[in-house]
Amino acid sequence: MFTGLVEAVAPVVSVVPEGAGARLVIEQAAIAGSLKVGDSVAVNGACLTVVALDGSRFHFEAGPETLRLTNLGELRQGDRVNLERSLALGDRLDGHLVQGHIDGRGTIDAKERQGEWVFMAFRCSPLLTAQMVSKGSIAVDGISLTVVNVERDRFSVMLIPHTLANTTLGFKEPGAAVNLETDMLAKYVFKALEAFQSRLTT
Repeated sequence: MFTGLVEAVAPVVSVVPEGAGARLVIEQAAIAGSLKVGDSVAVNGACLTVVALDGSRFHFEAGPETLRLTNLGELRQGDRVNLERSLALGDRLDGHLVQGHIDGRGTIDAKERQGEWVFMAFRCSPLLTAQMVSKGSIAVDGISLTVVNVERDRFSVMLIPHTLANTTLGFKEPGAAVNLETDMLAKYVFKALEAFQSRLTT
């Protein structure tokens, strides 16, 4: 479990194909020093397991499903990713509950500076926007954000200067792919309503 508060933006050292999957190596000294093999880390919001440590570098194995359903499959050497270590019981929850289970991909549709802030809109599947509400929570590339507006296949957020300076959304431009995880509570409500409506029509 995570909070959606990015701890660091770090470079990808290498992406090496391994069968249908890939080995992803990332370098970030401060985070590496606190990790052990088997720990969970959110990489652009996707929960991955540390399989090896090498000084300031840590290794993950990403399976074919992860590579297909997230933007991790597009990563190349030198790309930067958002990192967050898993939440420990007793930690403060300053963002929102994020599982690290990506629900789908979206693309940046618009990016407009408004003073020090930036308005950003994303295109995604209507199945995902159906689980969003204005002023609700969304994780974009593992970043806990507040939804401003929701349309059929589009939603928007406002990014504060801190988010712009400390996450990948500060330099990503329209057309870039992002990982999306809708709010966990919204998913349960959505599923319950689906089941209820199904019973009404049978």
